[in-house]
Amino acid sequence: MAQTSTVHAPQLQGLIDAVGAQNVVTNPATIDNYRWDRANDPSAGTPVAVVRATSSEDVQATIRFAAAHGMPVVTRGAGSGLSGGSSAVDGGIVVSMENMRDISIDPQTRTAVVQSGAFNAEVKAAAAEHGLWYPPDPSSFEFCSIGGNVATNAGGLCCVKYGVTADYVLGMKVVLADGREVNLGGSRLKDVAGLNLTQLFVGSEGTLGVITEVTLRLVPAQRPPTTLVATFATLDDSTKAVLAIASSMRPSMLEFMDNATINAVEDATGMELDRDAAAMLIIQSDEPAEYAAREIEMMEASCHQHGATDVFHASDVEEAEAIIVARRMAIPAVEQKGTILLEDVGVPLPRLGDLVRGVQQISQDRDVTIAVIAHAGDGNTHPLLVFDPMDDEQKQRAHLAYGDVMELAVRLGGTITGEHGVGRLKRPWLVDSIGEDALELNNRIKSALDPHNILNPGAVYDPAGLTADE
Repeated sequence: MAQTSTVHAPQLQGLIDAVGAQNVVTNPATIDNYRWDRANDPSAGTPVAVVRATSSEDVQATIRFAAAHGMPVVTRGAGSGLSGGSSAVDGGIVVSMENMRDISIDPQTRTAVVQSGAFNAEVKAAAAEHGLWYPPDPSSFEFCSIGGNVATNAGGLCCVKYGVTADYVLGMKVVLADGREVNLGGSRLKDVAGLNLTQLFVGSEGTLGVITEVTLRLVPAQRPPTTLVATFATLDDSTKAVLAIASSMRPSMLEFMDNATINAVEDATGMELDRDAAAMLIIQSDEPAEYAAREIEMMEASCHQHGATDVFHASDVEEAEAIIVARRMAIPAVEQKGTILLEDVGVPLPRLGDLVRGVQQISQDRDVTIAVIAHAGDGNTHPLLVFDPMDDEQKQRAHLAYGDVMELAVRLGGTITGEHGVGRLKRPWLVDSIGEDALELNNRIKSALDPHNILNPGAVYDPAGLTADE
């Protein structure tokens, strides 16, 4: 269990001496900017200091200081997390990776060695200079960090064909709870020496160690994709089309927006989207031109076969990009309607229709607006629950609906999180999602690597389930 910290701001001199006064923030007004991630967790605490690390050595020194004084440490990338995974803890230290941004590309091995604070977009740009591509592309790719992507195993719009972050992580440097730095994996494409500890830390949300550097696999640049847009009068028609396409073809993108999302995006963009459509699919093929034409033709036929009311090809690159931008801005567009609770539930693809219909029913039963976007090709949905924070009764209904959606996903054989992480907001539902035995194994690993529970306490794991180190 985490020890109680007795260190206060005036007693931080040891930390300041170790990492430099210029890298330690104790001003309350500045600290306040580091308390929340994008989830705006209402229970976020107030740390006594923020360390803006510039090297692994800074991280090591911070962890050693925290361990010596029983202080919790929360690692923060760009603050774009959506599950409260980097919410600050009272009396703790926030380690910000914002100044660790180095990127090195090796075209021969097609790898990138990247410090954790580098943005996803910066890695893509650096790779593109060598004719290479880093595929994982969360909607927030322009402002989310690689360290955060690895910590939550982020996916994105291209994941239906190209996979998620874990598929591209070859190695990393990690600072453990005792301050040691370990090197895991590397630029080798095949390596089965020992347990795959590299993948253990992917998706660990800062609870097992602090990732300071990552070695990423790159691939040849993506071919220009062809874009297809289809609208549907019913949710069932759209999800049946998704299943037909995903089970027989391999689109490079297969995204879903429901009516509430379409209207929010239309309000924000004025793109002349069909406000009456129950759902819209955005589909791409990046096969070579002659094959892409055939694949798009088959996808179009599947949409028509399942009741599409309109199907059209983006006429040029600019129009196609505008459509993708509209999809990426879906969350900000819905946020303009009120405060949101953002879900991240996924189900086996054949149950996608059951999930989408079930969410619609929950919306009606709880009288709460729920807009749904989805990486439909792999069954990962993002229901966005909208409420007025000044209306206590509506806020309560929204939180009840939040739990309803996760329980629905679990009943359908799904998960409470596909790519955003458990964080703090979803921890109460973790045992239902993975089961008691799997959770007990998780707790064993957490206790073995972080016996005093100083690394991101309260995220993912319930402290009551962890074994105290005597």
